[in-house]
This record gives sequence, C-alpha cells and structure tokens, in this order.
Amino acid sequence: MPMPLEGMRVLDLTRLLPGPFCTLLLADMGADVIKVEDTDAGDYLRFMPPLSSSGMSIHFHTLNRNKRSIAIDLKRKEGRELLLELATWADVLVEQFRPGVMKRLELGYETIKEVNPSIIYCSITGYGQDGPYRDTAGHDINYLGYAGVLDSTGSADGPPVMCGVQIADLGGGGMFGAFSILTAYIYMMRTGEGQHVDVSMTDGSASWLTVNTGELFMTGEGPARGTQVLQGAFPCYNVYEAGDGYMAVGALENKFWQRLCEILGRPEYGPEQFNPRKTDEMFAWLRDKFKEKTRAGWMEVFAGEDACVSPVLSISEMASDPQVLHREMVVEVEDEKLGRTKTLGIPVKFGATPGEIRRSAPGLGEHTAEVLEMLGCSVGEIEQLKADGVIC
Repeated sequence: MPMPLEGMRVLDLTRLLPGPFCTLLLADMGADVIKVEDTDAGDYLRFMPPLSSSGMSIHFHTLNRNKRSIAIDLKRKEGRELLLELATWADVLVEQFRPGVMKRLELGYETIKEVNPSIIYCSITGYGQDGPYRDTAGHDINYLGYAGVLDSTGSADGPPVMCGVQIADLGGGGMFGAFSILTAYIYMMRTGEGQHVDVSMTDGSASWLTVNTGELFMTGEGPARGTQVLQGAFPCYNVYEAGDGYMAVGALENKFWQRLCEILGRPEYGPEQFNPRKTDEMFAWLRDKFKEKTRAGWMEVFAGEDACVSPVLSISEMASDPQVLHREMVVEVEDEKLGRTKTLGIPVKFGATPGEIRRSAPGLGEHTAEVLEMLGCSVGEIEQLKADGVIC
C-alpha cells in the first residue's frame, strides 16, 4: 500500500528540534528524508541526555526515525558540489541556519534554484529572513516572548508561566514548516514551479493568538494575562487540586456547567457561570470541593456525564491511558538499534494511506555511501572523498 508522501524527496539540513520535527512529519508519511549533517559531530541533539543503549540521545531517536543520514563538510568546495548534486535529486530542501548562512556557503536559494528550478527551499528561523530581529539569536522562550504567547500564559496575579512543550519550536516552526512545504509541493506538482518558503517561529506562534487578539483589535487594548475565559478567568474553565493530583474542568457551554453544578450539589450556581459578583465564591467552592476525592474518585462521579471534567495526567500516566493506547499514540516497535521499544505513534490516522515507522534514527553518516552511490559515485570516488575529509 503506497504511503501519502511516497516519492517526495527531502534534504534536511536542520538540527535540534524545529526542523527535525518538521521533516519527521514528512518522513512518517513516506517522504524519503536525507539528513545532511556535518562531518564533525552532526546534529547536536545526538548527544543530549538521556542516552539510549546505542549511545545516542533518546530525543534524537524520536525525532529522526524514518530518515537517512549523510555527513558532508559543506565548508569544502567538494562538499558543496555534492550537495548541489543532491539538490538536483530532491523536491525539497529544509534548512535552519541564521539568515545569510546558506548564501555565504554558496548554497542559498538562488544557487540551488539554478540546478533545480522546481525545488521547494524551506528556511526555518526564529524571526524570519528579514526585519530588525532577523540576525538575533534566540530559542523557544524568546520567540514566545516576542509573540505575546508567554505573557498570555499564567494567572492574573502571577508571572508569565513557561509551557512544558516547546510551542514555537514545534508549532511555530515544525508544524508550519511541514504545512508550508506541503502547500508549496502541491503548487509545484500543478505548475512545475518551486519557491522559497520563509518560516518564522515567532510569526507562527503569533498566529496562534487568534482568540487572544480579538479584544485588542476591537478596543485597541489587549487582554491582561488570566482575564479571558480560556485563560482561567472563570470557574467553569480551570484546574483544581484533587486528593492526589489535579482535575481539569472545561465546562464552557452553559449546559455543561449546569450539569457540573447539579452533580456537585450546587445547582443554583448554574445560571451564574459568568457572573463576576459570584466568581470568587464559586472558585472557593470548587477548590474545596475537588479536594474531597482522588482523581479516580471524581472520574467515577463524572462517568458518562457531559460535564467536561478530566484528570490532569502526568506524561507517565498518559503513556498508559486507554484512549492513548487505543489510538496507537504509544506503540511498541522493533528498532534496529534499540531492540523492542516503545515510542510515540503517528498522530494523524489515514483511512487508505497510513503513515508508518519504517526505520530507526540513523547514525552519523550511516547512509553516506548509499546516497552517493545513488548519485552515481563509484566506490573509489567515495573512498577518496572520505580520505580527503569531505564526507564521513
């Protein structure tokens, strides 16, 4: 059975999290992703603890499955020539250097376009290819700070709170990168024309503020942290401490809120859902009430009820949750490097063309010879390139 992106050929020059997550999404759906790494250490993520039994970071394993690795020294003329040859084979090139770096290496979009006019050249950066911050160093927390996401996270009487997931890296960069590549790929398939795609992690993160910015554009003033419904300003949408952890209440629609109030013995609060004069009183009631039972106890109370109440699971608990397991979001695979192991599954379920975990994350340069043979290099030429330090 063919996979959705079978036949798509991708050169991945990225490291760490945003770009590798972008190409992981493509690789899981069948794209042939060749990870182009330097001959020194390769992707820095390879050595970030915790390390697996193979000596490779478990984070690297997760982000780089289904890919091949070729190690080339792009600072060498011979290395750049090899990449240009690979570019004639590829449909997509993804890079994550600061703006201008690829151009200084003589591998910018205009150069690649000369050898392959139909290529999709995706650049993922913190702030984009232009603008006053284009050359500024940063990481996820910095992009979220500029995007307004960080200031929107937390309670009204507390400081901004860091999210436990890298929103800018994974969402603003990785997911928008994959979305942009697929959009450009469809256009290329229709017209034969490639293009440069400029993905900014800050731009992508800011675009997630569709709910938060409505008030700003209507009144000229943005909402203060913790003052909107979806930020926990009202009791119907908040987190409450239980006897052994926390419960999440998402009773936004009044029918859900009324049912929650009935179950908990205070039906008179049903009509007061957004009454600011009753907010503190209802908060105090729910905070005291939820401490009366464990999470399991509350799930028995709310079983089969439309009240939008759920436990707050730890990552360990998530990995054994029956819904997660049923949806195959945690799966056991036979990994060629790790043996029988668990890993995250593929999040999107296709009825006719499902994704697949086909191969383990590659060792540095594991497929260099294989890929160069694909380009027509002889065994002797490959050995000479290796002896000269151009590849490894």
